[in-house]
Amino acid sequence: MRKNTYIGIAVIVLIFGIIVIPKIYKRIANDDVSRGGRMHKAGGEIIEEDPDGLAYINQNGVDRKVPLFKFVNQENDTITNIDYKGKVYLVEFFFTRCTDICIPMNHNLQAIAKQFEGRDDFGIASFSIDPEHDTPEILKAYKQSYGVTNKNWHFMTGERADIRTLSNEGFYLATNEIGDETGIYHSGLFALIDKNGFIRSRRDPFGNPKPYYRGFVPMDAVVAEGGETPEIDILIEDIKKLLK
Repeated sequence: MRKNTYIGIAVIVLIFGIIVIPKIYKRIANDDVSRGGRMHKAGGEIIEEDPDGLAYINQNGVDRKVPLFKFVNQENDTITNIDYKGKVYLVEFFFTRCTDICIPMNHNLQAIAKQFEGRDDFGIASFSIDPEHDTPEILKAYKQSYGVTNKNWHFMTGERADIRTLSNEGFYLATNEIGDETGIYHSGLFALIDKNGFIRSRRDPFGNPKPYYRGFVPMDAVVAEGGETPEIDILIEDIKKLLK
């Protein structure tokens, strides 16, 4: 009887080895093993999840990073992901003819930028969703109108399809295809990116990542009892966490 028990245990161990161990090995090979938290590979370095208390945005088992992009800025210089490597930065989608939410959004961004004046490891990426109008010359004048001095704040333009793909599929920050300024739509949200290119955020009361920060909310939503407010102060706090 005892002999049969040993045989049964041996069979169970064998099955475990055949089924489970290869899966564990695969996770190790892909740097997806929990060692006090999930691990991430960034720039050849293994880093622990949420070391600064900010969540990674996981989608289908993969932590979302900023997609590769290549656009032209207000100086007619080509800007890519490489220009933001090693920097904490914010992302917005806007257009210069906007007379609504873009104005408070960019005033808020300028207020944030002033908090990190002189830091070469902080930047902002502003992508125009009205490229037919927003030429580098227009973007340069727009930047000057806000008194922007941060050299890592680029106002970018490019092909409409590329910008729309970046916003809708890269960041899930909704924009539309309509070319008339009266019909252009975009959200009032900012995305926060860490030095390794990962999209980061705080968590909600249930522990789920909140992918974006409110850069602007309608006035009636601000004054309404229990209404939402822009998340500028907490965004500044979180930028400081990532800059440490």
